[in-house]
Amino acid sequence: MNEPLAPGSTIGILGGGQLGRMLSVAAARLGFKCHIFEPGAEPPAGQVADRVTTASYDDIAALKGFAASVDVITYEFENIPTGALDVLEALRPVYPNRDALQISQDRLSEKEFLQGLGLKTAPFAVVDNLADLEQAVAIINTPAILKTRRLGYDGKGQARINNSGDIETAITAMAGAPALLEGFVDFSHEVSVIGARSQDGQVACFDPGENIHVDGILHTTRVPARLSGAQRTNAVLIAARILNALDYVGVIGVELFVTGGGLIVNEFAPRVHNSGHWTQNGCAIDQFEQHIRAVAGWPLGDGSRHCDVEMENLIGDSVRQIGEIAKEGRAAIHLYGKSQARPGRKMGHVNRIIEPGS
Repeated sequence: MNEPLAPGSTIGILGGGQLGRMLSVAAARLGFKCHIFEPGAEPPAGQVADRVTTASYDDIAALKGFAASVDVITYEFENIPTGALDVLEALRPVYPNRDALQISQDRLSEKEFLQGLGLKTAPFAVVDNLADLEQAVAIINTPAILKTRRLGYDGKGQARINNSGDIETAITAMAGAPALLEGFVDFSHEVSVIGARSQDGQVACFDPGENIHVDGILHTTRVPARLSGAQRTNAVLIAARILNALDYVGVIGVELFVTGGGLIVNEFAPRVHNSGHWTQNGCAIDQFEQHIRAVAGWPLGDGSRHCDVEMENLIGDSVRQIGEIAKEGRAAIHLYGKSQARPGRKMGHVNRIIEPGS
């Protein structure tokens, strides 16, 4: 374990979106500075960070300069090019580690890793061409979802196959990219666990949240989730098993399907997670501070939930409702500083404190 970072140290963050923004705010509360590395101009995180480097991930000189200016490096998204990591890891610690990134970047690697831990996943098959897909559908049956193995998020890079007539359309939608066919899971609802692991191996998990998606994008997360005591314990143990197997440092999001035969792991994200935003108003220590504590070598905080919360994403034009939302007495508004609302774009979220039993 490295020596804990002292206040005044600088944390480097790869990616300048809303997650980087909220990490920067949490870091500032603990007395740290943040330096954002982001290819795009005027990123949301840049509005609250101490410094921003605007450069591509293949700009070696910029990467080296960034690394030289920080004490530790983390990231807000998982699709970081391997070449950039080669440069950065030689100069500064990077958390979470490369194994977590590499596994999560490829759906096949992720599924094989999870099954290797003895965890249940949806049935799947590798698909590289039309013949592969036809064979996979014959084995897994329909309905099923064809997904690109890499770079998919918020419902992108996916095609649903309801019957054999959808096969050619689905493979065309992949545009030649390596893919994975996943069989449908008969589940009642989806939950997610936000877990954290420190540099010395301490593990802490937040209460599981119940998620509702609309058009492939997370719409709401509510805590507490509808789970029995045994299911809640199992969900947390699954997250802890993944954290320990990866020798992970930082916060992780683990999505689970609740079924009659137990919990099935959908996927994990090696970063702070949209379904953990409720912690900002439901816990003394939220997921963003927990992540900063972990990568800085500090002890993890107490993430106990002190109230019931529902998080709602403000997507696209729904952000225009902010005037009405502001009139609500128990609604905490979190906007991301994005100037243009586009369909499917996350503009902010609101955490509503829920009266027990409502």
